[in-house]
Amino acid sequence: MSRPACRRSARIARAAPLVRAAIVLGCALAVAPGAAQGIAADRLRSGFDTMGPATRAMQQDDAANPGMLAVRQAEALWRQPAGAAGRACADCHGEAAVSMRGVAARYPRWDEAGARPLDLSQRIASCRERHQQAPRGSPEGPERLSLAAFVGHASRGLPVRPDDDPRLAPARERGRALFGRRIGQLDLSCADCHDARWGGRLGSSIIPQGHANGYPLYRLEWQALGSLQRRLRNCLAGVRAEPWEPDAPEYVELELHLQARGAGLPVETPAVRP
Repeated sequence: MSRPACRRSARIARAAPLVRAAIVLGCALAVAPGAAQGIAADRLRSGFDTMGPATRAMQQDDAANPGMLAVRQAEALWRQPAGAAGRACADCHGEAAVSMRGVAARYPRWDEAGARPLDLSQRIASCRERHQQAPRGSPEGPERLSLAAFVGHASRGLPVRPDDDPRLAPARERGRALFGRRIGQLDLSCADCHDARWGGRLGSSIIPQGHANGYPLYRLEWQALGSLQRRLRNCLAGVRAEPWEPDAPEYVELELHLQARGAGLPVETPAVRP
């Protein structure tokens, strides 16, 4: 009990069940050398594979998948003029089923104008701002979130194919380092759970490998559609670390690593998760 996470054992009895389980997991990881070694390509598993039959069926049935409501709403937004420019997404991009096929599988990508990587949601915000002269919106704002789900849905079933632009490499490497860095009062990293302990349990929940191939997705816990940024903020809060501001570069850097880590998994947007 010499590690910082274990010194808090006196407080375990007073902790909420999920936090108590996280503290116990932190103690176990503290004495498990070489825990985070990554996942071999032939062992990659989507979060879909860890769900029960009812939740899988919900995702696979478009009439039952609640995330499809946002996709249907965005079909109208796609054709609706917006902003001071009075332009619609369809004015430039035409039919999304054709022009957006494969786009989500390749994001994040390099943005020439901003000279930085952008995730898909940020690209939509940039288009709204530059070409429609409309507000960017927040990552969880209804227009931006539903349009990201709509564009993502156009790539459903295609394999995740990270962009190999060399300008992305430094940000992807920073994301890899972030994934392996222990943070927060619980002294845990993303890799401690999602590389080293996937398939195990944290409380009553199965620990997934933590892939990003279904976002934006509908989470039953949230009773709403949510972005990858929202999930990452939840994880940061779960280890008692300070979440980054919305659209902070760290979110994109982590997503770049997650896309490379999950390359080949199918795009599932909008996925359903517990």
